[in-house]
Amino acid sequence: MTDSSGTAGSVSTSGSGLSGEGRTVFLLAHTGRPAAIRSAELVVQGLLRCGLGVRVMEHEAVDLPLPAEVELVTEYTPGALDGCELLIVLGGDGTLLRGAEFARASGVPMLGVNLGRVGFLAEAERDDLDKVVDRVVTRSYEVEERMTLDVIVRTNGDVLHRDWALNEAAVQKVSPERMLEVVLEIDGRPVTGFGCDGIVCATPTGSTAYAFSAGGPVVWPEVEALLMVPISAHALFAKPLVTSPTSVLAVEVQSGTPHGVLWCDGRRTLELPAGARVEVRRGAVPVRLARLHHASFTDRLVAKFALPVSGWRGAPH
Repeated sequence: MTDSSGTAGSVSTSGSGLSGEGRTVFLLAHTGRPAAIRSAELVVQGLLRCGLGVRVMEHEAVDLPLPAEVELVTEYTPGALDGCELLIVLGGDGTLLRGAEFARASGVPMLGVNLGRVGFLAEAERDDLDKVVDRVVTRSYEVEERMTLDVIVRTNGDVLHRDWALNEAAVQKVSPERMLEVVLEIDGRPVTGFGCDGIVCATPTGSTAYAFSAGGPVVWPEVEALLMVPISAHALFAKPLVTSPTSVLAVEVQSGTPHGVLWCDGRRTLELPAGARVEVRRGAVPVRLARLHHASFTDRLVAKFALPVSGWRGAPH
């Protein structure tokens, strides 16, 4: 059964319910790219041929050459995925994160096909479309849950804003000529303060995203932890911190500093007034990802970053 921990638990669905009758898949694509349009067309044709229903947002369908039997949905709400078995997302990191918003809100697993560059959230590449259709039709995939973040912004003790993130919640400066003065807190106790360009609070999933670019550690998805990574801090002690998944991380923007900005997954933003407090904790609702492969995260890391491993001989037998 699915691991309720929210960090890479999985459940196998292989071999069950091979008939496509009564099954529906939601398709989300970056229709601004010709490659995505052609990929979406191939996936839709393959699923329909095998008897599965396909549902697409109406405004995206305008750019896609879709058959009449494709179901169109007008409103971009979690209810748009009601009755769907999977959410297939075709695109780059931005499109995959948009799909993650729907996956979290609806509870429907997301299967990502990377049409961009790195695509750590994707399970397949553009050349794997036939395999994707086959695995979906035969239900030869597993579903794992990924930890999320719940984010609360307070001013003078009052809740100003609530948000969430799959990868990271980043507190950043706005003014290029002045640093953001912050104090970091973990579990209700102050750790350190300094001027910086920002602070990234990330999940293990997000450790290979913004946190990685800021010099943070790569954390394997099955590790339960929260990360706090400073960005260009002017301080002797400004190392990335890895805490318990039950910890509460807080970033306090000092009252004498220019205002900052909060970014959640690089998609949702909020201006932070001086004196604002951003609290980050493990999210109550995970994102469910459909997985086709049993390859280790190590192999994924090597492939995505094209790491040099030539000359490796392996452990002695």
